[in-house]
Amino acid sequence: MISNGMLAPSFTRTAHDGTNVTVGREQGRVVVLYFYPKDETAGCVAEACAFRDAYEDFVAAGAQVVGVSDDSDASHRDFAEHRRLPFQLVADSDGELRRAYGVGNWLGVFRNRVTFVIDRGGVVRHGFASQLRARQHVDEALTVVRRLLANTAPIELS
Repeated sequence: MISNGMLAPSFTRTAHDGTNVTVGREQGRVVVLYFYPKDETAGCVAEACAFRDAYEDFVAAGAQVVGVSDDSDASHRDFAEHRRLPFQLVADSDGELRRAYGVGNWLGVFRNRVTFVIDRGGVVRHGFASQLRARQHVDEALTVVRRLLANTAPIELS
């Protein structure tokens, strides 16, 4: 997994809603990039809905939220509509983004659940991996986003 202080691998992809998502040095804003295993599975629904419920807090803090999984754009559209997700979902069916960010598999089988907070300059300021603590992904990301935008160093979270 890429580490704090590293440049985030740059990419531009079309999201489920037809908008372009850019991550990297040219992004211009703080991005919360979260990788999740699969649309409409229990843990992924809990995580996506937690990001949805905190979405206005992320926007107010000046951050963009982007979800990434192996699912297709069509699956993402259905998932976003069904769960009323206000943020972009990006398809990574070829696994290119997972490899670039070093997001592997959990127990060698299941896709890992990892969240990165990337600052305006495209530098990773926080990474968190946990299959089971979906809500903590949101809480930690929001704490780091707020600290970044308050011009204080991000805290080390465990």
